[in-house]
Amino acid sequence: MVEYKPWYQSKTVWGALIAIGASVLRVKGVDVGLAEQGELADAIVSLVGSFGGLLAIYGRLSAKKVIGG
Repeated sequence: MVEYKPWYQSKTVWGALIAIGASVLRVKGVDVGLAEQGELADAIVSLVGSFGGLLAIYGRLSAKKVIGG
């Protein structure tokens, strides 16, 4: 079975975006090392996961209909 996840939960996607951002910053004179890029990717994925959980709680609390089957 193939399991899917949203793009924003992918460390690969965030790592690529951070690498692009680091390249842009390097052009501007700011150096972001590989270790920092990895730590930043982990932190972003964790924050996005937390945000998703908070959004789910908010959605359930603000819902107008009861869950039922």
